[in-house]
Amino acid sequence: MSRTVEVTVLSAENLQMNKKPVRGNTFVTVHSDAGSDAGAVTKVDSEGGSYPSWNDKVVVNVPLHARFITVEVKSKTTSSSSLTGSNSVGVARIPVSDFIGGYVPENQLHFLSYRLWDGNVKRNGVINISVRVKLSERSSCSSNSLPFAAVTGVPVAGNGSTGVVTGIPALWLNYQRNL
Repeated sequence: MSRTVEVTVLSAENLQMNKKPVRGNTFVTVHSDAGSDAGAVTKVDSEGGSYPSWNDKVVVNVPLHARFITVEVKSKTTSSSSLTGSNSVGVARIPVSDFIGGYVPENQLHFLSYRLWDGNVKRNGVINISVRVKLSERSSCSSNSLPFAAVTGVPVAGNGSTGVVTGIPALWLNYQRNL
């Protein structure tokens, strides 16, 4: 099983190769650390130079056991017309826990910025993205705008009944004090 994650690659800042500003022709690949698919690729930004802007939305299937999403900025070599001839500018490993779990709903839009690291483990710019986990049809509630399905009751214990108990739980100590 996997989750569908929608990543919008917004922009990057201060990209360099060999301590020189990147001239252009940059693109981004996004993939999961545990996924078997190749991931997704953005369009090529040919005009942004060291400060490219893509604003490109990609969809990645992330397995439930995945721990990271890898975002890699690459620069297309001038001798190649396809994306296969490229040099890595920088990589960011994004923990899945940054946008799944915690106190906000999974379908909440998260704006995130991460440091990029080059092949020599040196800082090489920042990438700005937004992430949203797409909810499956089973887990969304069509009659309610809340992202969580409402619980309507607790099953009756052990007697084979299919009924449910509804209501607000009360503390037994408060009940005894009132007697």
